Amino acid sequence: MKRILVLGCTGSIGTSTLNIVRNMGEDFCICGLQAHSNEEKLNSYAKEFSNGKTIPALLTKDDSSENAFMALIEKSKPDIVVNGIAGAAGLIPSKCVLESGINLALANKETIVMAGNLIKETAEKNNAKILPVDSEHSAIFCLSEKIGKENISKIIITASGGPFRTLPKEELNNVTVQMALKHPTWNMGKKITIDSATLANKGLEVIEAARLFNASADKIQVVIHPQSLIHSLVQTNDGVMYAQISEPDMKHPILTALTWPDNKTSYLEPFNLFDKTMNFYQPRINDFPMLGYAFECVKLGGSYSIAFNAANEIAVSAFLEEKISFNSISKIVRTVLDKSWSFEPKDYNEVFEADQNARRYAMELL
Repeated sequence: MKRILVLGCTGSIGTSTLNIVRNMGEDFCICGLQAHSNEEKLNSYAKEFSNGKTIPALLTKDDSSENAFMALIEKSKPDIVVNGIAGAAGLIPSKCVLESGINLALANKETIVMAGNLIKETAEKNNAKILPVDSEHSAIFCLSEKIGKENISKIIITASGGPFRTLPKEELNNVTVQMALKHPTWNMGKKITIDSATLANKGLEVIEAARLFNASADKIQVVIHPQSLIHSLVQTNDGVMYAQISEPDMKHPILTALTWPDNKTSYLEPFNLFDKTMNFYQPRINDFPMLGYAFECVKLGGSYSIAFNAANEIAVSAFLEEKISFNSISKIVRTVLDKSWSFEPKDYNEVFEADQNARRYAMELL
């Protein structure tokens, strides 16, 4: 039985993980939980999964320090940790997990976007595995394992296109918070839902794919696929494409990470091809420039991806508070990226220094 520590247990990734454990109790058990501020839900889950024993439960609203996460890992003694924490706050927990030599089921894309090279070095040094939980990167990971990395010439990441896929460019100026939070396919947290509307989320995924799979920008492509049935594709050297297809349910990639390297029978409904329609379109990069900025960050290297993520977090927060317009999100990020971010962080402290500098610049713009 595999012992699971769930970070961000009250969010969409966390609750999906708990759903898997409820239905596959012979394979998994919960050994520890973390939530940012929802103490009531945290305590409720700790009681539900206690199985007669006290489960370590950490509320990080007042203490999100490295020591707090290391203590939680030590008390929990997990076989694998699911990191479903949102935003830059997820980096330190990822670092703690990998330094402890424990496999990381990673849904926090900012970990790789901010510190991809360092986090991979940490994993390798401690003989720990990074198992991507983003549906797109889980698909690429699985296809690469089956086909062989050396046989893949291109990575194709799918995107739903968000709620404004067909909205004329001139109408983007009038987008409200309520409009942007109505995602057509996925039920997610507010920040990632806004990122999906601007295509910043897909941009973060492009950066993550480049770092995780050692791919250059010209080896990565984004295609709009509104039905979200194909989660990613790879093209092999002979020009043939291979796709991973399933219903848009995050329990699939979570389960893939939890059961790796095995492929277990589960309670999830098998995919049915009948009565399905799949469409594919070019992304509107000129109208949704955040995606183009992300490709630029991959090409430039250095700390550009850190600045992209930090400025976007500040801008999205301001948009959610109705302080700026929808189109101002990309304008703020563009202005921050126009500064010099060519230096490559040598350690985690330099990562956080770059992150804080970018946030300060974005706040000044606000």
